[in-house]
Amino acid sequence: VLTGAIFEEGCEKVAGGLNALDIWRGINKAVECCVTELKKLTREVKSNEQIKQVAKVSANGDEELGGLIASAVERVGREGTITVESGKAIHNEIEIVEGMKFDQGYLSPLFVTDKKTSVSEYKDCHILITDFKISSPRSLVPILEQTASQNKPLVIISTEGLESDVLSMLVLNKQLNGIKVTAVKAPGYGDNRTAILTDIAVLTGGQVISSELGMKLEDVTINQLGTTKVITITDQDTLIIGGGGTKEAISERCDNIREKIATAVGEYDRDRAKDRLAKLVGGVAVIKVGGSSEVEVNERKDRLTDALNATRAAIEEGIVPGGGSALLYCTPALVNLSQETENFEQRIGIQIVQKAIQAPVKIIAANAGVDGAVVISRLLPSDGVIDTSMGYNAQTGVFVDMFNDGIIDPTKVVRTALVDAASVSGMLNTTQCLITEEEPKKKIEKEKEKNKKKYL
Repeated sequence: VLTGAIFEEGCEKVAGGLNALDIWRGINKAVECCVTELKKLTREVKSNEQIKQVAKVSANGDEELGGLIASAVERVGREGTITVESGKAIHNEIEIVEGMKFDQGYLSPLFVTDKKTSVSEYKDCHILITDFKISSPRSLVPILEQTASQNKPLVIISTEGLESDVLSMLVLNKQLNGIKVTAVKAPGYGDNRTAILTDIAVLTGGQVISSELGMKLEDVTINQLGTTKVITITDQDTLIIGGGGTKEAISERCDNIREKIATAVGEYDRDRAKDRLAKLVGGVAVIKVGGSSEVEVNERKDRLTDALNATRAAIEEGIVPGGGSALLYCTPALVNLSQETENFEQRIGIQIVQKAIQAPVKIIAANAGVDGAVVISRLLPSDGVIDTSMGYNAQTGVFVDMFNDGIIDPTKVVRTALVDAASVSGMLNTTQCLITEEEPKKKIEKEKEKNKKKYL
């Protein structure tokens, strides 16, 4: 909506002989002004009810889906990870995974302790965390003897895995000598894998046995191992519950990860750091979407994913009045900016944005069978006294406090919509021509023949 409005007005002005670049500069000035005003209108998301309202609006008014997301956020915390999966039941479900879970299972099915469920599970367990690729069986003998003497299970988490000779030795010791042992490959890749190993070490109160520090597996003592109350390992993943790390160490590690999130340059690095933080702090919630058919499940899943993204955006940057009213309330600031701008063509660019930010309110009003100009005149009265929390509820046809009625939008969504709309439309307005790949004539003719046959 915003892109179309800015582009249409921009084309008209450029066709009239005005300088396209100056108009674009004016548009960018107006967008910066609007972003500043949106920050002033923003309110922090404080209550679980506000989270539910944001999710409900983004899920097309579905209160059940909004409630699911609010419940998941409440249970795993705002820094916890929430994922959406297809369920096997008719009803929606929430599964909470407490502790740290990562996507690597046992290296051999012979490590299984429960054949019915194909799970290797130990209680009060020691964990050896290392970045070695373990190639010699002898290197593990000293630590195996130490854990076996205390009758404690040992789980080995290795970055590069185990050579076949070492794996065979561990399996034989488990089956023939009754030694409680399981081996797992460390999750992740590259630097992220090294960081995850350190996270596991902090969570379990252990130490990463690193070749870079000149350490040797033969010299490892039981005091360097991590501990956990319960560890459950399947062929797909590993779950550590009740790690032996201190609260102070875990808190310090979380602060380091938060700092990395704040300074990360790429979106990929930021997302990986957020996942690590969630596993250390809040756990993981899995929302399993139910339905009576695959089509219904996929439709619900899409709405739930959209609502979840909106909720994350609201938690990150706050909320503003919905229904397009937040953008509309940027109008007075744009009027002042236009008066202060000396360049005529830049003023035109500012006025283009000023007109474009009215489009969402007008379209919503028109869809409700109401004149958009009447709604705008009510929200922006001529006396200049503006209530920035007020807006038009198109469902009831009443002007209400948007925050109280739960008609709210995440600030991040509104901001990025305006910034991206200005960027795309500005690029098109300053472009002399567009280049596309021409399809071969034979291909076009074949398509025409196919269409003719369909209608015949």
